Amino acid sequence: MNIVENLKMAASTLTSNKLRSSLTMLGIVIGNASVIALVGIGQGAQKLAKEQFESLGPNVLFVVPGSQEERRTSFDLPKTLVWEDADAIAQQVPSVTEVAPQINGNQLITYRSRNNNKLVIGTTPEFLSVRSFEVAVGRFINENDLKRNNRVVVLGSEIAEQFFLQTNPIGKQIRIKNISFEVIGVMESKGSFLGSNQDDSVYIPLTTMSNQIVGNTSPYGTQVSFIAISAKDENSIRAAKFQIENLLRLRHKITDSDDFGVQTQKDILTIVGTVTNGLTFLLAAVAGISLLVGGIGVMNIMLVSVRERTQEIGLRKAIGAREKDILGQFLIEAIILSATGGVIGTLIGVGTILIVGAFSPLAATVSPVAIVMAVSVSGGIGLFFGVFPARSAAKLDPIVALRSI
Repeated sequence: MNIVENLKMAASTLTSNKLRSSLTMLGIVIGNASVIALVGIGQGAQKLAKEQFESLGPNVLFVVPGSQEERRTSFDLPKTLVWEDADAIAQQVPSVTEVAPQINGNQLITYRSRNNNKLVIGTTPEFLSVRSFEVAVGRFINENDLKRNNRVVVLGSEIAEQFFLQTNPIGKQIRIKNISFEVIGVMESKGSFLGSNQDDSVYIPLTTMSNQIVGNTSPYGTQVSFIAISAKDENSIRAAKFQIENLLRLRHKITDSDDFGVQTQKDILTIVGTVTNGLTFLLAAVAGISLLVGGIGVMNIMLVSVRERTQEIGLRKAIGAREKDILGQFLIEAIILSATGGVIGTLIGVGTILIVGAFSPLAATVSPVAIVMAVSVSGGIGLFFGVFPARSAAKLDPIVALRSI
């Protein structure tokens, strides 16, 4: 019997048991759809994280307080990084162009009857260029604001909309920690960064933040949350990191482990890439289990089919069908079930990715590699799990099979 006849017979058998065939394919469908969708979403998350870090600027470095071990295990970091460190970096490190220290803290913001806890960032004029932010309306903090401890504030775009609706906020007074501040500007929309909404913050002079909002919390100077630094160019990043580390070790009189960390955009991207790759692999592995379960389902149904069709097998062998003909027929049935389930699962998986991409910030992408692997695996599973029932059918003794008629 040739392959065309086997295909026709397999198709006829499967279509005559539509419900059983559909339920058999269900595990394969779910497995394929899960693998393709989860891999696509994982790659989308990785791409989104990369784009967000690139939006910081190509030559940005961050100096953060605390040793690597303390940052990993403690929520209360030591108060070792100060504004004076930022000034020293700006003046003594030749491979950097601008330095923007900042103090972060959540505070109650009030305007008339509206109030909410928002992130307040005390910073310097260099913040705009170092962090690639822009002002939409009004102006940003300047040197006079820093020198005079001016009570001025620049609003994030979402806060401006929440508190002032459609009115112009410039010149209005808001209260931060029950202290009155004049609105001098509104930032351009920047979007979210690793789950943190950058448009939901307000910016005030670093001196005002230190002296009037949080107070002086370090015995070594004006404590800062971290320092953002812009290197001259991409080729200067490594030199800037080396020079900053050496300078801070001298300033902090470090003889053992560092009480600070210097992270480049590339360092952070590597960490994020490792995490997202691991999560994507884990999700794909979990989804792959359903493919295995679907393959076992195919084998179970094919064994049941062999038992139900014992008479048919005996009759075919009695009139001249060879073992390889019977083997081929049952293998083709198993492969058709798995391949059809793979195609349907692929379509569902791709559709899920497109829906996620349309209704979320994830730039979910369809991975051709994942599609090829999922369909190949599902077809291979059909072949692998179909071998045992097919061999069982091929090995049936025609005399024994005909006795059951």
